[in-house]
Amino acid sequence: MINNQITALFILAVPIACIAWTVTHEEIFSEIKNYCTKCSEESRNLLKRKFFYLFTCEYCFSHYVTALMLIITKYHLLYADWKGYLVGFFSLVWVANIYMSIYARIRVNLKKEKIEADMIEEEKNNNHND
Repeated sequence: MINNQITALFILAVPIACIAWTVTHEEIFSEIKNYCTKCSEESRNLLKRKFFYLFTCEYCFSHYVTALMLIITKYHLLYADWKGYLVGFFSLVWVANIYMSIYARIRVNLKKEKIEADMIEEEKNNNHND
């Protein structure tokens, strides 16, 4: 039973991380993110600023995605009652954010490698033209 719960923890964290990252970072949602960023920075109303900030931060947004995932899947961890939902909630948020951190690190490394490759290619072209 616990093995199934642990397996589900690591699997359910994948779509949570995917949704939270996509909404807060990817180009497809850039207009919404830009609007939310503007509202979170410029609104005079504290609650409005905090509400809109939730859509700009993958960590914050992952809590809401996790809550939705728990409602959909009824996932719980260790306990069969409300305590299991609470433990499952924070465990899913934690694992999803580890996934997003790993993904962010991989993206940085890939961008760095691409920039380095482009610089080498440009240097070769400049040396070839001389």
